[in-house]
Amino acid sequence: MAVIDELKVRAAKAAKTLVLPEGQDARVVAAANQALAEKVVAKVIVLGSEEEIGAACAQAGITDRAFESLDYLASPLFRQFADEFLEMRRAKGMTPEKAEATMKNRIYFGAMMCRHNMVDGLVAGSIASTADMLRAAFHCIGTMPGIKSASSTFLMDLKIPTASGDNFLLFADCGVNPNPDADQLVDIAMATSTTYRMLFDKQPKVAFLSFSTHGSASHDLLVKIQEASAKFAARVAEEKLDILADGEIQADAALVPSVAAQKAPESPLAGGANVLIFPDLNAGNIAYKLVQRLAGAGAYGPVLQGLAKPLNDLSRGCSVDDIVAEMVITALQA
Repeated sequence: MAVIDELKVRAAKAAKTLVLPEGQDARVVAAANQALAEKVVAKVIVLGSEEEIGAACAQAGITDRAFESLDYLASPLFRQFADEFLEMRRAKGMTPEKAEATMKNRIYFGAMMCRHNMVDGLVAGSIASTADMLRAAFHCIGTMPGIKSASSTFLMDLKIPTASGDNFLLFADCGVNPNPDADQLVDIAMATSTTYRMLFDKQPKVAFLSFSTHGSASHDLLVKIQEASAKFAARVAEEKLDILADGEIQADAALVPSVAAQKAPESPLAGGANVLIFPDLNAGNIAYKLVQRLAGAGAYGPVLQGLAKPLNDLSRGCSVDDIVAEMVITALQA
C-alpha cells in the first residue's frame, strides 16, 4: 500500500476542516470534491468569488459541489481580519491601507482563518509562490512553542525499504532554510520529529547527516552539525522525549545496520534512522531529488513544519492527487 493510502485511513478518523484559498484553480476545486468524496477530511472551505469558483468548477467538470465556498472579499471577516492584521503589524510599519491590501491576498485571509481556529489547516501554492506562503505563515500564524525557525520536510515513499525495513523516511530541511546554524538545525530536528510522530505514530529516529561519523573527519563544516546533535540530545533528555538521535553520522551508518555496526557500534540508531537532517539546503534538496528521480521514490512536500498551525505549500505544477495528498498530511499535522 502506498504511504498516502495509509495516511488517508488515519486522516479520515481525524475529521479535520481545511481551507483551500485558490478557488480560481480547477485543480483545487477538483481536489476539494475528491477529498470529501474519499472522506479524508470532514469539511473543505474554498475561497473565491462565485464567478471564480463557478468557472473553475466548469473547467473541472464539477456540477455538484461537496465543498463550501466563501467569497472572502465580500465577507464580514475581511474587515475584521484587516483591522486585526493592522494591530498585529503596526510596530512593523503597517498602515490601514497596507493591511487592507494584504488581506486581499487570499493566502493571508486563509491564514487568518487558521489563526482564529475557523479551520484546522490550509493548503495552497498551486498559484501562489512558496515565498507568499511563508510570509503569510510567519505574519499570521508564527511558530509553535519551543520553535524559533520554521522549516520543511519531504515525505519519501520508498520503492525499496531501507535495510532496517522502513518504507517511509522524512528528509529535512529541503525547502526553506538555506544554511541553518546549529540552533536552527535543532529546531528543524524537533519539528521533523513532531511531524514524523503525527504522520506515523512511531518513535522518531533522527540522524544528523554529514560526511563524517563520530569524528572520523575533522573540518570546520562539521562543527555546527556536532553542536546541533549535542544540543538536540540534551533537549530530548531534558524534556524526556521518546526520540532516538545521533550525529554527526554518515548516511550509510545511519541507514544500514551492518555499516552502523562497523562505523558507529555505539550509535542508538543502529542503522535504523527514519528522520534525516541535512546540514544545509543544498544537501537536502539534492538528496530528495536524487532519491525521487533515480530510486523511484514518491516525494510528498515540501511540508511546512514548526508552525503554530499547519499551512502547507504545493508545487505550481501539482496534480489533483498531489493536492489531496497534501490535504491528508495537513489534516494529520492538525
